[in-house]
Amino acid sequence: MPTISSGINMDSNLMNLRAIDLKEVRPEISNLMIEGERMIYAFQTLRDQVIFTTNRIFVSNVKGVTGKKIAYFSYPYSKIQYYGIETAGLLDIDSELIIAFSNGAMLQFDFRSNVDIRTISSLISKYIL
Repeated sequence: MPTISSGINMDSNLMNLRAIDLKEVRPEISNLMIEGERMIYAFQTLRDQVIFTTNRIFVSNVKGVTGKKIAYFSYPYSKIQYYGIETAGLLDIDSELIIAFSNGAMLQFDFRSNVDIRTISSLISKYIL
């Protein structure tokens, strides 16, 4: 199966996604949203962001040393075939979200241990079932 490279998954807990306030989301994300769409959850590594909306998952991947080049990806919930979560444990301190799309592509996000992965799971279920 092909894998979608979001540039977000890392092994170090320092690089894993942490929850951020919706006010901290890159302002240009709002310009990419459609009428009636709203942000629900937002997460960030050092520079990259993942935003869960009512319609899709946005990923902003900051590239280069200066950070002026940014790649934006939109993953609609309607194209998700299935997903899986792995909660944090005693030695494995990050949680993971793996999403499979109808074209066979897969996407993986690693979150810090304090992120409630079950809440994200419920959100995705709400929009794909």
